[in-house]
Amino acid sequence: MLMAKTKNGKKVCLGYPFKKETLVALRQKEEFFCPICEERVILKLGERKIYHFSHKKGGNCRDFYENETEYHMEGKLRLYQWLRQQKVPAVLEFYDREIQQRPDILFYDNGRKYALEFQCSTISEQLFKKRTENYFSHGYTPLWIIGGNNLKEKLRTESLTNFHYLFLRRTKDGQLFIPSFSPDQNIITILYSIFPYSIKNVFLKKIANPIEKVKLAALLEPKLVPKLNVDQWISASAKYKLNWSVYPSVHQRRFFTEVYNNRLNFFLFPPEIGLPVPHGLYFQTPPFIWQAYYYLDVLRNKLPGEYISIQQIERSLAKRIKKNEIVPRQFPQIQKHKPLEAFIDYTRLLEKLGVLVKKMNNFYQVQRCLDIPLTNREKELLTLQFFTKNRQIFEKNK
Repeated sequence: MLMAKTKNGKKVCLGYPFKKETLVALRQKEEFFCPICEERVILKLGERKIYHFSHKKGGNCRDFYENETEYHMEGKLRLYQWLRQQKVPAVLEFYDREIQQRPDILFYDNGRKYALEFQCSTISEQLFKKRTENYFSHGYTPLWIIGGNNLKEKLRTESLTNFHYLFLRRTKDGQLFIPSFSPDQNIITILYSIFPYSIKNVFLKKIANPIEKVKLAALLEPKLVPKLNVDQWISASAKYKLNWSVYPSVHQRRFFTEVYNNRLNFFLFPPEIGLPVPHGLYFQTPPFIWQAYYYLDVLRNKLPGEYISIQQIERSLAKRIKKNEIVPRQFPQIQKHKPLEAFIDYTRLLEKLGVLVKKMNNFYQVQRCLDIPLTNREKELLTLQFFTKNRQIFEKNK
């Protein structure tokens, strides 16, 4: 912990640039106490770790601090100093007794009260959600920043778990992003343009800058331009589908059975099934699966000239979610998000591709049926022609 108080109630914040000799002298004449539990704490001034206060073993307040790492303390300290350098009103380790929560940093910006949490270790989705909802219900805007130590980059993709998605935020213009900070590198990174092609693997873009070059506004409302490398998407998604089908689970076999009962071949899906859409990350389910369900429920038996409604699309999604065939993700920091947005994205994409045309507020008309390839060779040709013709649509997919 970086905050304590003296016997007379004076607060001592190690977020300020104290010299060591000043703190040594202060330690010799003062006793320090935890502002939460009032127990005695020790001021540690080692050479290897940052200066900090520590509870004695067996203290009643250790749940707040016992798992705090050097990485975490360093991170919240630098984020606090970064805010102060921008003259942002901020309090380090503020404890709100009413809600019994202690954000790493409380700060104010444009009339809003923020609770900044720099999270370096994995916690349960339930705990993350509970803390976030508690902040919202008491007038805070939660700002969770994931530690850079939690991100593991692959050669061309990133692997994101449900824990990573808990940090997802949305800008005022609807762009989705995850903020990250690496205190060891002093780098703030924005992950955006996130397009999953499997349960965990995604293509994404990054904006990474030294913290001293980043303004608070650029963290809260970054300017983002979505973009996708189409060739990488085609290659990675095709490889994943092949590997996914080799040793099918019980759940996968149900999917295969339904596909085959509809006289379709999983390996001969048309290129319009399994496409990247902006809100595709709203599902844990890979896009080639949930879009196959969309096709079976909504488009399969429609002829050109016939209509489909938004209500029909919504019923399809609700049915598949209820049967656990499409699994939505949770985003505690985005209060008004609906899984239906991914289905609407896909509907609009099909409109751009000439499959549908919008006729009125809640209705689309089928313009053409999807061409189902009969052989692998035919599928390869259809896929090549499809992405050659529509490349710009996907590269600017918003």
